[in-house]
Parts: sequence; C-alpha cells; structure tokens
Amino acid sequence: MFVKLYNQIFGVFENIQSLFLLLARLVLAYGFYDPAMKKWADIGSIAQWFESIGIPFPIINAYMAATTEILGVVLLTLGLFTRLISIPLMVVMVVAIFTVHLGNGFGAGDNGFEVPLYYLLFLGIFLTHGAGKISLDNFIFKK
Repeated sequence: MFVKLYNQIFGVFENIQSLFLLLARLVLAYGFYDPAMKKWADIGSIAQWFESIGIPFPIINAYMAATTEILGVVLLTLGLFTRLISIPLMVVMVVAIFTVHLGNGFGAGDNGFEVPLYYLLFLGIFLTHGAGKISLDNFIFKK
C-alpha cells in the first residue's frame, strides 16, 4: 500500500518535470546572456583580461567563450541541442571557476565559485537528462 501511494504521489511530480527543466533552462540562459553580451561589447578588453589571468591564446579564447555563451543562450532557450551545448558551457564554467572564482572562496557575494558551480550542476543535469518534453529537442528527436 505504501509503495502504491508513493508512486501515485510522485507520479504527479514526474508529469511536471519538463516544466521545471524548461524553467531551469530559461533561468540559466538568462544568466549567460549578460556576460555574453558584455564579452561581445568589448572583446578586445576581454582578451586583455584573459591574458592578464594567464589564459593562453587570449583572443581566440575570448571569441570562443563569447560565442559559446551566446550560442548557449539561444540553444538553451529553445531547448535545441541541449545536451550538446551543455558540454562547451561546462568547460567555460570550469575555466571560470579555476581562473577567476576559486581564489575568492565559495560565496557569491565575494565573487566566489558558488554561482558558476550552480551553473555547472544545472548543465550536468541537462547533459544527463536532456531538455525535457517542452523543447525542440523533444519535438525533433522524440524517441
């Protein structure tokens, strides 16, 4: 009886899983939007900054980071190639954590690695679970 009740209760939550995946994708896309636009607004300064913190090939990496982030905004919003775009976005977050945020500790208020870690975890969820039913991925690649 307990198993049946448990399955009924949590079956309801499975029905709204895709809604939460959609909301998470939209929030994450919004979070990438401003940094991507700031990078594109002054890519030269971003490349200089990358060089100052020891990132190799700073011009190339500035363009790669900016392109990855803006592409991430579009694809996460649409739920298109969600698993695929999650991989380079995760790389961007790992680089950000180790080159910028780690030395500041954990707290977001101190520019620590808290927020990029959350982004990394969300991206890991999208990589492993996909975009959900409310996505172009589901519409195009439905199993």
